[in-house]
Amino acid sequence: MYSTILPFAIDLPAEVPFAFCLQRLIGHLETLVDQRDPRGVRYPLAALLAIAVHATLAGASRVEALADWASFRAPDLARCFGLPRPTMPHARTWGRIFAHAVDPAALEQVLRTFFLQAQYTSEVPQRGSIMLAVDGKTLRGTIPAGQTKGVHLVAAYLPAQGVVLAQLAGAEKANEIVAVPQLIAQLDVTGMVVTGDAMQAQQALSVQIVESGGDYLWMVKENQPTLYADSALLFTPEMVGVGCSALPTDFRTARSVDNAHGRLEERVITVSSMLKDYSRWPYLEQVFKLERIVTNRRGKRSREVRYGVTSLPADLATAARLLSIARAEWGIENGLHYRHDVSLHEDSSRMRRGRAPHVFAALNNAVIGIVAQHGVPNLAKAQREFQYRIDRGLAHDARRAT
Repeated sequence: MYSTILPFAIDLPAEVPFAFCLQRLIGHLETLVDQRDPRGVRYPLAALLAIAVHATLAGASRVEALADWASFRAPDLARCFGLPRPTMPHARTWGRIFAHAVDPAALEQVLRTFFLQAQYTSEVPQRGSIMLAVDGKTLRGTIPAGQTKGVHLVAAYLPAQGVVLAQLAGAEKANEIVAVPQLIAQLDVTGMVVTGDAMQAQQALSVQIVESGGDYLWMVKENQPTLYADSALLFTPEMVGVGCSALPTDFRTARSVDNAHGRLEERVITVSSMLKDYSRWPYLEQVFKLERIVTNRRGKRSREVRYGVTSLPADLATAARLLSIARAEWGIENGLHYRHDVSLHEDSSRMRRGRAPHVFAALNNAVIGIVAQHGVPNLAKAQREFQYRIDRGLAHDARRAT
């Protein structure tokens, strides 16, 4: 058998698509309490968590893939992180570390500080200037065979920054009503507009947010029958007789049109302050009707109507502003849940031991935040590029970080 090797040259790119300060990340991770028995510890917890973040950035979405990725690069990783031996843990060891070595709440706090220190100053944000979306997601890979319930995580997410500020685990989706107030209690919501689906439209939560310095914007459905009926009635066209005129209203409207993915999406919001004076909903300032009209490439149209309420007054939030905030409530699906499920393959993970599902989800949140903060819209592409030039990502210094 004869073989011929043809010489050829490839021009490699000089830089990775993004770089972050590895030293600063490790500095934050080193504040975590290592809950392992110190007699058997061979690898520092902060270094292992930083390696896990790098492996996930490079596309390792399961613990076995993470272990292989680290093992193949053990000498380089040991040299980069100052480890005493050029080896990496076995996949089972990684699983035990995620399950028992770190407190998920403490890890969430550390990552929140890591991201926010690079973003915000000490100035108090203006009212309604920051959007915060809250929603939950069940990790399907944690559902045992024959059962229907797995680990359900409720996240507080900044859509504009792509950063998860906090996350709580619950047994099922119905527990979001209990988990979200606990989640909000962990955060400083001053200047924030907290958005959520109809499940979050609760009077006690609305009071908690406003009295903590924030505002709310909720979608409303039949779970709040009085508020839903009042909102729908307000925007129902008035029937008037011949020679009569309709009562005056304060309706304001805004419209947006998007043409993508083979369909035309038109959104029209109609806003009013007329329920403010007699509705018993706490701190209510405005209600709105949101219409979404979708036309596909074949000309078929579908129409969806939703109602919502907010504590933002009209002088701070115009109709166009409320339309933008309402879209942020949808943004948690595309910006966070979709990336967890599709790009990071979180639902295919089978980590079920101890706190491993929550910890691994927190590390996935860190990856999403790192990529988003560098303005990279396509996480999957960023992972491929980072895998291609991982040496650059490990070798950069703090002066190149943003």
